[in-house]
Amino acid sequence: MATQIPDDFKCPISLEIMSDPVILSSGHTFDRWSIQRWLDSGHRTCPITKLPLPEHPSLIPNHALRSLISNYTLVSPRKPQPHPDPQTLIATLTSPSSPLHSKLDSLDQLNQFSKRNPVFRRRLTESGAVSAVLNCVGSEDSSLQEKALSLLLNLSLDDDNKVGLVAEGAIGRIVAALHGRSPDCRAVAATMLTSLAVVEVNRATIGAYPYAIRALVSLLRDGKGREKKEAATALYAICSFPDNRRSAVECGAVPILIRIADSGLERAVEVLGLLAKCKEGREEMKKFIGFVKILVRVLRNGSSRGVQYALMTLNLLCSNGDRIFLETMNEGVLEICMGLVEDDNEKVRRNASSLVQTLQGKH
Repeated sequence: MATQIPDDFKCPISLEIMSDPVILSSGHTFDRWSIQRWLDSGHRTCPITKLPLPEHPSLIPNHALRSLISNYTLVSPRKPQPHPDPQTLIATLTSPSSPLHSKLDSLDQLNQFSKRNPVFRRRLTESGAVSAVLNCVGSEDSSLQEKALSLLLNLSLDDDNKVGLVAEGAIGRIVAALHGRSPDCRAVAATMLTSLAVVEVNRATIGAYPYAIRALVSLLRDGKGREKKEAATALYAICSFPDNRRSAVECGAVPILIRIADSGLERAVEVLGLLAKCKEGREEMKKFIGFVKILVRVLRNGSSRGVQYALMTLNLLCSNGDRIFLETMNEGVLEICMGLVEDDNEKVRRNASSLVQTLQGKH
């Protein structure tokens, strides 16, 4: 009879047994791979409680649970799956004589074992796999390209690898993939830039790379649902670095983000909140009649994070323009803010109080 795996050993996101359990500030434990993917996608709420998380959430290793899981797997009759030899799989990727199906199978195996195993990821990078994987990212075959991008995403789960991947030339391949034929490849490429941008030095490098921001703005404009969301998330991560905000504005991000925000994608409001911190961004936003109405709709119906960034954007605009101030007052924002200063979310309360001060000071 099969042994029943204890529910506490399973990740609440993947529902699979955890290999690297970590504790979120909400007190709940997740597999590192799963929760890092959640955070890299721009989420700042606990997947279980839906409560807000810090801007840069800490992941604390759950050593006690990891020990219990390790002991369980030792005594469990389940036969462990042996790790493949990375060198053999990499050789398949690099060999000119390897057929496509063999390369796809090698990438499948590398993805499977690298997804949740930090030791295997380290073995993989030390084996010189990155160069071979980047070559696959540059492939004309969309299946090979997508699997290679997914493997890069797995390798980027470790912060040390994020810097190493950039040093090996990953940005150029990823930016090229943003222009690829496959929507899935374009979406994963954008997610990959988000993951790399977790490290501050990479944000500057990505922003300085020719056409990186422009390619994301193009994907934001022309992509479908998932592509737009991933492109907006990547822009948010990259524009957390102040010098990149003007570049995004110059690439035409503001009108596209306003249109997407109007369609209901809150991530666009978050990016606009960052772009409003630069003069060029504010000047572009002031050109759009009706933008205040969009932000007010977020104040009334949005999530805590959306409300936070809508308040921030309005505050920056009202502090630097009388027309926006009058429009904001006419839309009843002061009354809305009076209610939000009692909100459960500390960031919403703080931003609401700041906007109240601005509006009352100019009134």
